[in-house]
Amino acid sequence: MNRRNFIYLLSCGCFSLGFHSCTSAPITERRQLKLIPESKLNAQAAAIFEKVKQKEKLSEDKESLNKIVEVGSKIENSISQYFAKNNMPDPTVNFQWEYILIDNKKVRNAWCMPGGKIAFYTGMLDITKNDDGLAAVMGHEIAHAVAKHSVERASRGVLVNTATGIINIASGGKLSEVNRTTGMDTIGLLSQIGIMNPFNRKQESEADYLGLIFASLSGYDIRETVKIWERMKEANKGKEPPVFLSTHPSNENRINKINEWMNKILLEYPPIV
Repeated sequence: MNRRNFIYLLSCGCFSLGFHSCTSAPITERRQLKLIPESKLNAQAAAIFEKVKQKEKLSEDKESLNKIVEVGSKIENSISQYFAKNNMPDPTVNFQWEYILIDNKKVRNAWCMPGGKIAFYTGMLDITKNDDGLAAVMGHEIAHAVAKHSVERASRGVLVNTATGIINIASGGKLSEVNRTTGMDTIGLLSQIGIMNPFNRKQESEADYLGLIFASLSGYDIRETVKIWERMKEANKGKEPPVFLSTHPSNENRINKINEWMNKILLEYPPIV
């Protein structure tokens, strides 16, 4: 049995009495661990989002913000229509969508918090270039929230911390002894490299895949997605960490996977009229 299946079965067995913890991601049907209530994270995300709006300098570029809202709203509606059309629960039914544009040309980033709280940085608009590029990034970020990646990641952290504590007790404090001897959180580092980072990269790839689907359903040209990552690759030239230390796939790996998925998604997920 491989490590991922072992962790999955262990977690389901350990928490089956107290939690309905083992579910599947929408569309991909990847097995997931969920120990944290989604409503709790959504409430926390909404509170943090308010603090972000107070702390960060929000852009006065109303035209760009309106375009972000327009593209995002189109993807919102397409997601809900897709799940309704296929008689599946809408994973965004409890979302309170909100969009902001942060005035920072040096940051090429965007994110979507649990519950549909979305931020773009003005620097990212230099990468997206057009509506199709904006939809590619928007679809990816929304996919994280749709697939409940934050819930899954928080749950995995609970499991890793619990397991580490149990092993430390069972070993008579050997893990703590290793940490004291080396002067660092050796076990934490190993779990980050060996468990959490590969797990996060899997989430990123899943968000790439779902993001393509959501953009396609919304009528955008998903072929622009490859150009997005080519531009990102050029912008980040020489700055990417080794893949095993990164929470994200390399830009090259991303481009290859997107090209691999492209035709299938275009055929199976046409625009929703």
